[in-house]
Amino acid sequence: MLESDVQPSGLPAGPATHATASAPHFPATFVWSADHQGQVRRPLPGLEDFTGLSFAQYGGDGWLDALHPDDRVRVARAWQSGVQTCGTVELAYRLRRRDGAWRDVVAHAAAMQQDGRVCEWVGVCVDVTASLRDEAALRHSEERLRFLDRLGQATRHQTDANAVMEVTARLLGEALGATRCAYADVDADSNRFTIRSDWSMTGIESSAGVYSLELFGPRATASLRRGEHLVVGDVDAELGDEGGARMFNAIGIKAIICCGLVKDGRLVAMMAVHQSQPRQWTAREVSLVQDVVERSWAHIERVRDSAMLREQDRRKDEFLATLAHELRNPLAPIKYAVSMLRLAPEPQAQARAQGVIDRQVSQMARLIDDLLDLSRINQGLIQLQREPVRLRTLLERAVETARPAIETARHELVVQLPDEDLMLLADPARIIQVIGNLLNNAAKYTPDGGRIELAARRSGDKAVLEVVDNGIGIPPDQQDRLFQMFSQLDPQASRGKGGLGVGLALVRTLVQMHGGGVRVHSDGQDEGTRVTVDLPLAEQRTSATSRHDAGGAEAGAGSRRVLVVEDNKDGLETLLALLDMLGYEVAGAGDGREALEQARRFRPDIVLLDLGLPVMDGLEVARALRADEAFADVFIAALTGWGAEADRRRTAEAGFDAHLTKPVELAALEDVLARSTARAD
Repeated sequence: MLESDVQPSGLPAGPATHATASAPHFPATFVWSADHQGQVRRPLPGLEDFTGLSFAQYGGDGWLDALHPDDRVRVARAWQSGVQTCGTVELAYRLRRRDGAWRDVVAHAAAMQQDGRVCEWVGVCVDVTASLRDEAALRHSEERLRFLDRLGQATRHQTDANAVMEVTARLLGEALGATRCAYADVDADSNRFTIRSDWSMTGIESSAGVYSLELFGPRATASLRRGEHLVVGDVDAELGDEGGARMFNAIGIKAIICCGLVKDGRLVAMMAVHQSQPRQWTAREVSLVQDVVERSWAHIERVRDSAMLREQDRRKDEFLATLAHELRNPLAPIKYAVSMLRLAPEPQAQARAQGVIDRQVSQMARLIDDLLDLSRINQGLIQLQREPVRLRTLLERAVETARPAIETARHELVVQLPDEDLMLLADPARIIQVIGNLLNNAAKYTPDGGRIELAARRSGDKAVLEVVDNGIGIPPDQQDRLFQMFSQLDPQASRGKGGLGVGLALVRTLVQMHGGGVRVHSDGQDEGTRVTVDLPLAEQRTSATSRHDAGGAEAGAGSRRVLVVEDNKDGLETLLALLDMLGYEVAGAGDGREALEQARRFRPDIVLLDLGLPVMDGLEVARALRADEAFADVFIAALTGWGAEADRRRTAEAGFDAHLTKPVELAALEDVLARSTARAD
């Protein structure tokens, strides 16, 4: 048999085969000879050194006993055939070295002739184990690289992560001749994993589904979570029922390779190769599965990232279109109301027009505030102003903010306040905003004349708030994404109610900042919705009344003077007129330099100061006023469209006493004016 017909032998467990300082030396090549009939007739020192046999043992054809049993008959026949033809002989076989290791050797022999007759055979034996091993390793490496390249080509243009998993499982399963091959990604808890699709031979059931890692036994669980591979040749013999064999048998597995991928200390994915019969896996097969799970996961992450970016782009485009629509919607009735004011002087028509303008401006302000709040939160610019506050007070305030929307739609509102005096350590304005958003949402997505319930109760160390409506409900496939930014119900489900899709995202973020949680439930379309909010109660209850529990200080305007600095002419004139109606003495300025001149002439008690002014900005004006002893006691309030925490810090550092964000609600303006009066008193 030719050398190419012989596969390299695996070395049995036993003495080391690599030379070390203490290991015996074995010749890699030795010379031998035989008589004209192919029989060994004299001692061969090289053969003795290699095999450890004595001449009595290997003489004649006794050397055949040192060959591997599977090779003896073949080699004996080939040797005798060569002797008979008197040609050059080449033999490949496994020879037992004297340390017991089987070695791959190649023997070359040539006939020595005298007077035309063969008188002797002379040959050389070469130990080719290492070179065959290197050749096999190179061949396996080339096969591995060709497979990985084919896998890369097959998945390169896939844009769906599940498709990448499906193609990967099929190609790997076919390459290894497996019964089934599956790719799974692991949940964040490193316990539950999902096989979304797998490949299996014809007639073999799919293993797709959701599983708990614990079901596969302690060995599998511990190994995979550490990033080690689970390699089992016979699940019954190696694992036993309690060690995971019961689960493997349930899905038709007798042997398995499962390679886990750990990233940042967490098990994130697994690639499993199943065999329906026991199978002894090779190190090469395990290594290939490991390579595949690592490479395919990297590609899956890229595909998912690309899909997420596409989804974000789509949602951004939808959001911008919705934003333009939602901001334009209030502008139309405002324009109509302005025309009514011009054309209809009677008080009833004017009151109606004023109500329209007030409601629509408030709606625009809510949209803008929600957007700005989310932006500030995402940038880490919002800090909660926590204080002890009664839950009952927050609920009452929230109901007042949402009452106009509820009454406009003629909804029935049922409020169930807690019997006990529950206290939160919270930012009152933000919790009112959360509850108000939920009530407004319920009013918006409940057909006119519906029912809305607001309830609160204690549950252990938490306050539980619920907003329940009998509105249009939420389809099951849309409930998971409601709290994502810019997410909305599909137009068909929401029936054209509009909105920016930021309200619930803002609710969730603010609740989480308070250490709480929020969840939504609906039995489906037209089945109503229940939103539940959990908030931690204050550790100690207190009877002290927070400043948000008390009403604003009642203070008359009297003869107090207010200087309004605003570069928007319409804004300046309307605010001056409003303050005049409230009984204040007023003056106005359109830029920073004029503001200082007016302040010296008018000697105001209060300055409402815009920041974005021409000539000198509002911060410079405030610093100039504070530097003048004549204005040491003047109350300065910022009146600006900039409302981030960083903006509030800037105004405080410049000497402002308060910060109002445009458009300012009348109640907020009156509160600041009252504070200024209370301080003066």
